[in-house]
Amino acid sequence: MKRAPVEGPAVTLVIGSGSVKCAAAIGVVKALSDSGIGIDRVVGCSGGALFAAAVAMGFDAPRMTEITQRTWTRKLTSRRNNMGFLRLLAPRLFGFKPESFGLRDDRPMLAAFRDVFGAQRIEDTPIPLHITATDFQNGELVDITRGDLVDAIRASVSLPLVFPPVKRDGRLLVDGYLADPLPVSVAMKNGSRVIVAVGFESPYQDNIRSAGRFASQLSAILANNLLKARLAFQSAAHHSEMILILPQFKQRVGLFDTAKVPYIIEEGEQAALQQLPYLHALLNSERERLEPATA
Repeated sequence: MKRAPVEGPAVTLVIGSGSVKCAAAIGVVKALSDSGIGIDRVVGCSGGALFAAAVAMGFDAPRMTEITQRTWTRKLTSRRNNMGFLRLLAPRLFGFKPESFGLRDDRPMLAAFRDVFGAQRIEDTPIPLHITATDFQNGELVDITRGDLVDAIRASVSLPLVFPPVKRDGRLLVDGYLADPLPVSVAMKNGSRVIVAVGFESPYQDNIRSAGRFASQLSAILANNLLKARLAFQSAAHHSEMILILPQFKQRVGLFDTAKVPYIIEEGEQAALQQLPYLHALLNSERERLEPATA
């Protein structure tokens, strides 16, 4: 399917990892649309991959909201992978295989994503789409731009230990946030000059009274430091104009707090509205650069 060019000023939208907090991107898209700003490319990572795919398909805010509330529920991780637990407890007896190890059955998640996107292919989305994952063998960022959309999202959200990695094109893929929680580099490599990057810091634990909270604290430290380091490097090494939107949530948002989706969207929209004057200035400058000089 031939993609129609975006009319008027446009940006590349990058949506980073952040579980249900990625729904803030719905508010960002609404703010852009209401201001007459189009999107010419979308990049999604981990939880952000689901929302990036919805944007690339041209879904409006109400539809994306409905999809989030219907899809992002505890049902995604409700089914235990019994063999995964047995391999964790007795790897020599049951055989430990990295390519199939996960403590949760991914079939409910695949069914939910398939219900939304069907057999859609990435290269056929109305807006060019990139979904990122991480190569388990070497830690490299993998930019997925072709093939089955649901399979790509599944690879991008392949949280280590929880879901098995995904085999794709000879590679074993895990969650995209391990390579880059906010993959602005993908937009830059594809020639994007004005980038709106929606990122999320992982919350730190207040009371660490269990192994799970201990692991969550370590994960937050690693993810947040990686986010800051990558952004600092990209700002220093590239010349693309980037507007960073980091929604701040006064309310604590849990992994499956779908009841707070309207609040999350509102925070995303408000964070985007604060950046609109600067964004319009960037787009006007870019438009003047591209217009042929008049005598």
